[in-house]
Amino acid sequence: MRIVDIKEMSVGISSSMRNAVIDFSEMTVSVVAMVSDAVVDGEPLVGYGFNSNGRYAPSEVIRRRLAPRVLAADPDELLDPAGLLEPAQVAAAAMRNEKPGGHGERAVAAGVLDMAAWDLRAKLENRPLWRTIADRVGNDDARPAVPVYAAGGYYHPRGGTSALVDELSGYLALGYTDVKMKIGGADLATDVARIEAVLAALPEGGTLAVDANGRFDLRRAVEVGGALESYDLRWYEEPCDPLDYAAMAALADVYEGPLATGENLLSSQDALNLLRHGGMRPGHDVLQMDPVLSYGLVDYLRTARHLTRHGWSLGDCWPHGGHQFNLHIAAGLGLGGIESYPGLFEPFGGFADDEPVHEGIVTVGDGPGIGFERAARLEPVLDKVRTS
Repeated sequence: MRIVDIKEMSVGISSSMRNAVIDFSEMTVSVVAMVSDAVVDGEPLVGYGFNSNGRYAPSEVIRRRLAPRVLAADPDELLDPAGLLEPAQVAAAAMRNEKPGGHGERAVAAGVLDMAAWDLRAKLENRPLWRTIADRVGNDDARPAVPVYAAGGYYHPRGGTSALVDELSGYLALGYTDVKMKIGGADLATDVARIEAVLAALPEGGTLAVDANGRFDLRRAVEVGGALESYDLRWYEEPCDPLDYAAMAALADVYEGPLATGENLLSSQDALNLLRHGGMRPGHDVLQMDPVLSYGLVDYLRTARHLTRHGWSLGDCWPHGGHQFNLHIAAGLGLGGIESYPGLFEPFGGFADDEPVHEGIVTVGDGPGIGFERAARLEPVLDKVRTS
């Protein structure tokens, strides 16, 4: 088996929403087609990848550095002893001649290629990726049913709190039971009113998490936390700058409810530093590292080893991202669950058409690879990048 081409294009996402820090109207995503010489039903097998929302398309890093190195590598170096594509070897080839640290856009670019490599690997095995992952780590208890929550609750350009409640009520109608909303983009009194309106709309047993997207300094994070503690929230997410571990540790000393962070960490080393210095509490707080934004599943497996050595369960992990790749990772590794963005960041959020949400659970389909081809909204994008 050989990789014969790697194609990339930048695609915009469809969203006019904003959080406390950015709006998404100009956000882009890199989409990659990793084309092999393996043929099934007369067509070459292709692995697809794209980056999670919140980071712009790292097109130049993919096109000028990482993809050319993979294509220039000795093809046999990219295979395992069975002759199948080995994503860890693809990652090693892509990162050849790169210095440690300095992650930034490079971590996202590598994550896009990693997703495509895993999609292709599972297609070569003719089985769903989650089974490939479970076998890789020896997880005999892996199951395809994954808890999901609906992330949204953005600041609407029109409609205010009524539009917020309508948005999140729409997610409940789709089969979600737990939701997340944004805070920090308005004054505290307004955000508290928004929280109370959403809580009033939740079904019995439903939960609400809030996300400040790193908006606050420590003083403000503590002040807001004091106003939140009486609401029994599922978690208070990213109150401070994601790399200010001292602030997170100080907040954890005074905020008794669960905290969540990690989506903006870009490597397993960053994750290890959070565990060492961020004051996060195993079994209580939530870790949200996103494989696609941090060098891919190959590096996320290193993060998983760090977690277990520091007393954490993989059930404490709920990755950011809201797409099918992280759904398979959660199923294969036995993570707590993942987030979802129903109807947001189209066409990249959500799952395959045969993977509906039921009572807060998604059951991963049994087709080969990640299953992007079973999502009708993605077909035009996949076709375009493959034929570009």
